[in-house]
Amino acid sequence: MSDASIGTPEQLRDPNYMPPLEKAIPLGIQHVLAMFISNVTPAIIIAGVAGFGFGSPDVGTLIYMIQMSMLFAGIATLIQTIGIGPVGAKLPIVQGTSFAFLPVMIPAMVGAGTAGLPGLMGGVIVGGLFHFCIGFFIGRIRFALPPLVTGLIVLMIGLALIKVGVEYAAGGAGDFNRSKPTWGGIGNWFQALIVIVVTLGIKFYVRGFLSVAAVLIGLIVGYLVALVMGDVSFGGLGNASWFALPQPFAFGFEINWAIVVGMCLMAFISAIETVGDTSGITKGGAGREATDKEIEGATFADGLGTAVAGVFGGLPNTSFSQNVGLIAMTGVMSRHVVTCGALLLVVAGLIPKIGALVNTIPIQVLGGGVIVMFGMVASAGINMLSEVNWNRRNMVIFAVSLSVGLGLQQVPDAMQFLGNTMRILMTSGLLPAAILAIVLNLILPEHLEGDSAEDVGDSA
Repeated sequence: MSDASIGTPEQLRDPNYMPPLEKAIPLGIQHVLAMFISNVTPAIIIAGVAGFGFGSPDVGTLIYMIQMSMLFAGIATLIQTIGIGPVGAKLPIVQGTSFAFLPVMIPAMVGAGTAGLPGLMGGVIVGGLFHFCIGFFIGRIRFALPPLVTGLIVLMIGLALIKVGVEYAAGGAGDFNRSKPTWGGIGNWFQALIVIVVTLGIKFYVRGFLSVAAVLIGLIVGYLVALVMGDVSFGGLGNASWFALPQPFAFGFEINWAIVVGMCLMAFISAIETVGDTSGITKGGAGREATDKEIEGATFADGLGTAVAGVFGGLPNTSFSQNVGLIAMTGVMSRHVVTCGALLLVVAGLIPKIGALVNTIPIQVLGGGVIVMFGMVASAGINMLSEVNWNRRNMVIFAVSLSVGLGLQQVPDAMQFLGNTMRILMTSGLLPAAILAIVLNLILPEHLEGDSAEDVGDSA
């Protein structure tokens, strides 16, 4: 939708430009559709881990978490686009619930000694406040996180989540779903594969807006197939209200150190991701580098949005990379366009009926979309690693970090001698891999003996 009727080239590169409303609203809707499924999926996964997922007696908790995902994605986005003093980049940055924290939240929720949803929300709030504080020194720690480190971490996030995608496609994660006779059945996989095939077809053979919303369209087609096959239930839709306000501390508040430490460590990764997205927006939309003020403001907004969401039962927020690509595609840099989309998210978050409608999506249909989304997370990590100078030094750092992280994730019993908190953090796989990569990258010499001259150098 980047035609002359929207504005002049100079106006389109200006974050403060307001396009005509009849153009701004559809562009804002486009941003919402591009991120919608990715935004609500983490809440669905965590609700399932907590025992409130699809088919459980207390679906109201799941509906509420979906509602909070929409509401606080909208609020966090408004903080970014409008700004509150130094908080917010005042750029068209779309915020949403982050996949990155799932590999820490899932084992922390199911591990021994955890405090369930109250402990999780305590971790989200404290982690958000810690994330906010990173904004004061984000520029001074970027040197410690070159593509070798950040690419490995993003790859590990994707690899850790792929198992969840396959379980969902088979009929759902957890013992509750596995006990069903239909789990792993051909009907479940047929619906999941429909989503995958349609998503790929739209992504590669259709241009423009439809290509951006490929996963959403794939889910809609899969949903219709499931409806025909009799796997869609509207039982809870009639009981959901048309309007509801968020409840402070809806799930309580407890400090669980495994979750708190994990959230704080992951905040570094989320902060660096936001720096990359902020730079991507200014480069793709305005042809310039992001300023220090914009990067600091974006990081402040990340942390504040996460902390506020945690108070009301929401999950950690971060900037959404798919919307960065959408800005480059449309050529519209206006932050007011994204503000329109954010207002739609806020309205949707106040209507439980929408959350209940999302809840009618069969888990195997969602599984097809999740497989694509989590695979894309892993692919994004590989893309970041493509910037690495693959000399022997960097190969050793990558090999050791990946082996330890992935190994501990696959064999959690190997850490049974540790206390509950440390065991949960270590067996997530992500944190030991990140710590190893960061430390090794900082302390090892820049090249190993025998590397050629052109291979000498850091991966930054």
